[in-house]
Amino acid sequence: MTHAHTHTHDHVHTHEHAHSHGAATPHPAQAATWSILRMTVAARLAAALAVCAVLWAFVLVAMR
Repeated sequence: MTHAHTHTHDHVHTHEHAHSHGAATPHPAQAATWSILRMTVAARLAAALAVCAVLWAFVLVAMR
């Protein structure tokens, strides 16, 4: 008894990208709406203290 079947084993992988460019032409700089680098030292310190306070609040709530 012979059993013959045919089917293809084609594996097509397409990798389409929205755009492409070489290393010589990088993306243009985008205007940042907010940047920590533009903050004053006092503002950075206040932000760091606020983040620290929030993290400590999480720790204290978790310990209860």
